[in-house]
Order: sequence, then C-alpha cells, then structure tokens
Amino acid sequence: MHDVSAETPTVAGSTVPSSLAPHTTLRLGGPATRLMSAENADELVDLTRAASRSGDPVLLLAGGSNVVIGDAGFAGTAILVRSRGVEVISRRPDQLIVRVQAGHPWDEFVAETVESGWAGVECLSGIPGSSGATPIQNVGAYGQDVSETISSVTVYDRADGVIRDMPAADCDFGYRASVFKHNDRYVVLAVDFRLRPADRSSPVRYAELARTLGVGQGDRVPLAAARETVLALRAGKGMVLDADDRDTWSVGSFFTNPVLDAAAWEHLRAVTAETGEPPGWPGEGGVVKVSAAWLIDRAGFGKGHPGGDAPVSISTKHTLALTNRGSGTTEQLLTLAREIRDGVRDRFGVVLHPEPVLVGCEI
Repeated sequence: MHDVSAETPTVAGSTVPSSLAPHTTLRLGGPATRLMSAENADELVDLTRAASRSGDPVLLLAGGSNVVIGDAGFAGTAILVRSRGVEVISRRPDQLIVRVQAGHPWDEFVAETVESGWAGVECLSGIPGSSGATPIQNVGAYGQDVSETISSVTVYDRADGVIRDMPAADCDFGYRASVFKHNDRYVVLAVDFRLRPADRSSPVRYAELARTLGVGQGDRVPLAAARETVLALRAGKGMVLDADDRDTWSVGSFFTNPVLDAAAWEHLRAVTAETGEPPGWPGEGGVVKVSAAWLIDRAGFGKGHPGGDAPVSISTKHTLALTNRGSGTTEQLLTLAREIRDGVRDRFGVVLHPEPVLVGCEI
C-alpha cells in the first residue's frame, strides 16, 4: 500500500490535501483528507478496515470514469484501487470462468478477451474505468450488459468484516444499477465472468452496430470486427478517452435513458406528435425506455451547448456527455446538468436522472 498524500508538498509545516481531480476522467473535484493506493486485494481490504476502525469515511477510486466529486473534495480517506490481473479459474469446452481484479483497466480486459477468443464482452470495448466498477453500474453498451456474463463478484463485506463471493443472482442487477450502487457496504475485489470460447461475437443486437458492420441484428461477426467497430463508433461520439480531446473529459453518459410506464410514454408521444415519434424500446411490463439524448436535443440543448468559451459544455459530439473544457468546476458542471434536467422536464414532463455517482455534490 502506498500513502500518496505523503508525496504532496507542505505549507507552514502541514500536508497539503491531495487533489482528486487528476484521478477522474472529468479532471474535476477537490482534495481528499488522505489519499492512499492499494496495489492488490489484500491491501484494499487492509486499508478499508483501517479507515473503518478510525471512523474515517472511505472513497474508492479506480478509473474515476463514473464519479463526479464536489469542489470541496472528500473529508476522509480516498483509496486508489490499483490491483491488476486476469486469470482463467475454470474451463470447459463450452465456457470458461475468467477472474479479473478490481483495479484492472476494463478496456485492457476486453482487449485480452478478444485476443484470446473469449466471447461475451466484445461490444463493451472502449468503456473507460476499471473492471471492478462494471458490476456496480451494471455497465452496458451496444447491446451487451456485464450482468449477462458476470457469474460472481468477490467483495469485502464491511458490515460483517468478511470476504465473500456473491453470485450474480445476489447482485440485484438492473438497468445501470446493482446492490453495490449507492451502497458502501461492499468493496469489490474481483469479478468473475462466464465467457464462451469462440472466434465470433455474441449475436449483434444493437441496430446501429449491425448497420455499421453490414449485418443483420442477431448475426455474429468476428470478435475483432465487433471490437474495432464499437471503438470507432464510440470515438466518433467522444466516448473513448483522449487527453487531447476535451469532448472526452467527461463521465460518458451523464443521464440514464428514462424508463417510462405506459401512461408516461403516451403523454410523451402526445407532446411530441408534431415533431415525430420519440425513439423508444419496449420492455417487460409495458414500460418503454426512451433516448435521453433525443430528449435533451429536442428540448433545445444541442451539441456544444452553451457554446463559445464556456468552461463546461455538452460535448460537441454527443448530447449525453457533459464535459469540462479545461477550466471548469464541478459546480459549473452541475449547474449545466440542472439546466438540462429542468428543461427536459418542462418540455416533456420526463425527469432525467444522473448516471454517475455524485460525491459531495448533488443536482
């Protein structure tokens, strides 16, 4: 384990709190009282236990790609999760179980699965952040969700003080949700994925991806083709990290796609009758998932809003990403988020909810 705080300069004999901004993809957020680094699962458990004994609040940070930290920072111990490693723990002719450590960069893991001929997560290429964060958010994109392939999650249970394996059935996975989200009881140490030995992808479900690949929905393509095409689509939307591209200084999609009941869906269709049917995807129980990007754009918040030299703005490539242009603050970003949320609500009667975890701030 490593005390990152000890490396900060001192002022009048006191340690300067360590800024968390460099550890987030937004490059925003104030300091932590103490900043530590855990290089493996044992260190992560030890640091968490020590902070709990002292009564110190704990913030876990890995890739920092799905967190918005307030300008005042975090009054407690922030732990950088830096564990790495991928291991096949079970193998059968038709499937294998692959364990990935929580701090292992997610896209590196996806790249390894494609190179190894393991199908199941290839359409989740290019997503920033760590592997341990994926079950928390039930990360999904281009027709795949991690909950479809996760077999179990190894966690440190802070309430009981033990390490346990939680099967997928106990993780309460939902749309961009799980038992781990907004819940500090569990510290994710590793994730086990059930993958399929194959040289071709899982069935392509996402219409845009199928069109770009030139195949029908439900067809399979070479794993490398699926990955390369997803990376290209994401890059075109500013959703692949690039230090030189401020459109990628974001948390990806800031709002989740609203899931409307039948009455709310009919109301939305009525208020948009003159501008065309809103994109919707029917689900179980009569609900319909609606495109948040479409709602934002139709409510008058286009790409690049508010434009000019604004310190924060909507991405110039995708209306769902709110970006730090290099001189912004968290409060400025949240002010923009509130403006968009309220504008969509007033125009369509639909309330947007933030997708990232908010630490020391709210909208």
